[in-house]
Amino acid sequence: MSEIWGSEVPGKTNNCCKEIVIGGAIMATSTALLDKEELSSLRIFLLSLILHSFLYIIITLLLIMYQLMCIAASILFTHILAQVPGTLTPEQHPKLTTQKCTKDGGCITVDTAIVLDASYRYTHEVGGYTPCASGIFNSTICPTVEACAKNCEVEGVDYSTYGIKTTGDALTLNLFTTKEGILGESSPRVYLMADDSTYDMLKLLNQELSFDVDMSKVPCGINGALYLSEMPNNGGLSDLNKVGAKYGSGYCDAQCPKQAFINGMANINQTLGACCNEMDIWEANAASTAYTPHSCNITGVYACTGDLCGNDGICDQSGCDFNSYRLGAREFYGPGKKIDTTKKFTVVTQFLTDNGSSAGKLQTISRIYIQNGTVIANSNVNVPGMNPVSSIDDSFCTSQVKAFGGSGTFEKLGGMAGMGSALGRGMVLIFSIWMDAGSGMLWLDGDYPLDANATKPGVSRGLVTWSNIKVGDIGSTFGGLKAF
Repeated sequence: MSEIWGSEVPGKTNNCCKEIVIGGAIMATSTALLDKEELSSLRIFLLSLILHSFLYIIITLLLIMYQLMCIAASILFTHILAQVPGTLTPEQHPKLTTQKCTKDGGCITVDTAIVLDASYRYTHEVGGYTPCASGIFNSTICPTVEACAKNCEVEGVDYSTYGIKTTGDALTLNLFTTKEGILGESSPRVYLMADDSTYDMLKLLNQELSFDVDMSKVPCGINGALYLSEMPNNGGLSDLNKVGAKYGSGYCDAQCPKQAFINGMANINQTLGACCNEMDIWEANAASTAYTPHSCNITGVYACTGDLCGNDGICDQSGCDFNSYRLGAREFYGPGKKIDTTKKFTVVTQFLTDNGSSAGKLQTISRIYIQNGTVIANSNVNVPGMNPVSSIDDSFCTSQVKAFGGSGTFEKLGGMAGMGSALGRGMVLIFSIWMDAGSGMLWLDGDYPLDANATKPGVSRGLVTWSNIKVGDIGSTFGGLKAF
């Protein structure tokens, strides 16, 4: 049937005009009769066309089924390999607006939020209610890391039950909460998020971080802390961790905590520690305050074992702290003092580089306070054998070790250069409130170690909410001057 392709049959002229439209299932022919040969050819063509169409449909259906099987297999594979979000309680991150500032453009509001740490969440067997761990891991649900990832799911939380409240740019954390008429310790820890699945990574070289804080209801023995940790921005998302930052996964710090999950993966015997660089910007209560860099000789999260998790390991656990009371300024900070902790005030921390740019090396970490509209420089050191400085740099850290004693691990494990590298890579902003059961927070606001002579320099450390959080160029978050 060559007519179908637009040509004429040999021996025929225009006395037989034929048109076949297959796509619309329309067939029209002239009134002229077709001979038997043509009819036979037409039948063969139509049968061939029908057969090809049928085969096309079958192949298409098979391809669709194959794709569906791949999707199903992918979902099943994910479920088998990874700890996954639960379905009992949806996760909704409380909004906490922050600001980004430049000297030329001023400050703009950023729609950020917070997320509760994963270790506070109900983690249970898939399709059931049995916890995956209660102090120790359930050996049936979690005999191995892979099995735990397969068998466990992580739930969202009701933030109010953990004593967490946000209003605009203000965050309030309560140490204690009441549940069913029973008062219990909550000690929440939350992280700042850039979006629903990513932490806000602050890169603070040649930048400053400022916030307002009310410490009037944080008594001695309690630490209201705001600090930075070199956590992964996605919360350690992987084949074995599908919850990631959205559920507060990936915590680490310079103390190398041996938590139940590291980067969302089960720490079955809790023999591994989660180590990373840490910058304590604000550890404080109404009586005392300190800011402290902790360097590590690794980047990102490192799962330590044995001695590497301890004081002689890969992270400086003691840190190089600036505690005004400990350093001799006993009338500087506290109720009714120069920084009056019965009232709200602003804290500004500046990370100054050697060349005044974000590409430079961290040289100095400086502190400024603002209260009642007055800019207040940090206190000066008043300790024999130390220079009367008011900020942290390598020479301060070295002289502090000589004056007070100590391991000197900050310098050995990277010092300011190491801390600066972590700040350049980006760190997560963390808020927490907690009590130190081990030392009663005496390292912050009392005489510590307990068996030390309180008259010895460096032993006595004085008797320590957040809003208006800003990050930006030096001097841009408060309109003040550089602190030295």
